[in-house]
Amino acid sequence: MAQAWQLVRRPEGMPTADDFALRDIAAAPLTDGQVRVRNLWLSVDPYMRGRMNDVKSYTPPFALGEPMTGGAVGEVIESSSAALAVGDKVLHMYGWRDEAVLNAREAQKLPAIDAPAQAFLGQLGMPGMTAYFGLLHVAEAKPGETVYVSAAAGAVGSTVVQIAKAKGMTVIGSAGGADKCAWVRSLRADHVIDYKGEGSVVRQLSAAAPDGIDVYFDNVGGEHLDAAFATARQGARFAVCGMIDIYNSGEPTKLRYIARMIAARVRVQGFLVSDWMGQAEAFYADMASWMGDGKLQRQETVVEGLERMPEAFLGLFSGRNTGKMLVQV
Repeated sequence: MAQAWQLVRRPEGMPTADDFALRDIAAAPLTDGQVRVRNLWLSVDPYMRGRMNDVKSYTPPFALGEPMTGGAVGEVIESSSAALAVGDKVLHMYGWRDEAVLNAREAQKLPAIDAPAQAFLGQLGMPGMTAYFGLLHVAEAKPGETVYVSAAAGAVGSTVVQIAKAKGMTVIGSAGGADKCAWVRSLRADHVIDYKGEGSVVRQLSAAAPDGIDVYFDNVGGEHLDAAFATARQGARFAVCGMIDIYNSGEPTKLRYIARMIAARVRVQGFLVSDWMGQAEAFYADMASWMGDGKLQRQETVVEGLERMPEAFLGLFSGRNTGKMLVQV
């Protein structure tokens, strides 16, 4: 029998294992236009924390006692649709479970790019698209500019680093700990800040970018965002896609240097990757080209087994992952 994770209570602060339950789900016969997918890889992402709160947001909250959802890659094992055949590998949003029944139009057949299937949950999927469109379209980063990236060892941040370098930019990345900093350096970042090391992020960023930064790609918020304000050049652009620093805390963010956005004419823009899905073809073309030229690397942190899904999710908030955090079913 298929199984799915459910949210059984709303977390207060950091979620715990008791907030989740793995339960059987009844097998459903296919109706016309549907497919049954055996999931192979499941994604956990920081945005999922917001969906655990019962608040109005850009995506509906998880319903208590119902199967949770999220990115997944699987194989079609039964089909009543002419669009997808048994054996097709597909990307869809019915994760947090080992098997899913969905309408074929809700699944995307994996593009013909020479990459492992799980890459379409990371560098060739939502995190990669977030990096690509956030850097090049939202922040409008240009060759020769200086780009600061927080969480540069994560799935999004590490891809921002590499796209920026492929485009001829100077890159400063922040990460926590020697191993993660070494990974960011291996991606050809020009400077790497260890936010767990000596000195504040503001002080370290000021030393790495004495002439200031042109672009900040924000995955963290908090002290990293404040450091970006402190070092922003005139006309700097900030692309804000996440603020993991505050997802489990009710504490307000304190920004000492935010007033610099006035004198420096800083443009701060939040965005959702869904805003750019209509331009996915350009993303795939550029990423395939950079992969062929050897300009892209990826790293994954893999947790084995559906039963460990909450463990993988919680690991995002303790810095357990380098690159994309994945669950292999």
